[in-house]
Amino acid sequence: MSKTDRTTDYTDKAGISLQKRLKWDRRFMEVAKVVSSWSTCIRNGRQVGAVIVRDKRIIATGYNGAPSGVLSCVERGECLRDKLNIASGTRQEMCYATHAEQNALVQAAKLGVSVEGATIYVTHRPCTICTKLIINAGIKRIVYGFNYPDEFSVKLLNEAGIEMEYLPFDKGE
Repeated sequence: MSKTDRTTDYTDKAGISLQKRLKWDRRFMEVAKVVSSWSTCIRNGRQVGAVIVRDKRIIATGYNGAPSGVLSCVERGECLRDKLNIASGTRQEMCYATHAEQNALVQAAKLGVSVEGATIYVTHRPCTICTKLIINAGIKRIVYGFNYPDEFSVKLLNEAGIEMEYLPFDKGE
């Protein structure tokens, strides 16, 4: 990073001011938080939203919820994972919901929009399954607000050279 002036504002590899990048990152994380409010997950703290962005433009969004035509946990009145006592961060396939990142990637695919080189803003750090999809989709950067108990995903992201940034939401959320 190179210093642009005598303040603490630095530039990244692309020459973008880190303060300006942080301003945009916060904006898109706020959008991800709004999208997470559409989630049909009834587990406390597991309402997840994702926003895929390229060149400061939103190209797709997603939230965790049941696939089209399948009853959600809200509609069922119970969480399958809770019913089966499945620990968070494990056996992600045992859930009626499709993850927010998966839904955002599917939305982009349905619309014929490439996500190559994009950034995904997600309320929670992606699980291993979502991580593999993000890597193969060509997304180059992930910004997330909450940790998720899946350390293997971090290993994969590091190995693939995907930039990860933890941008926590305000305290008390």
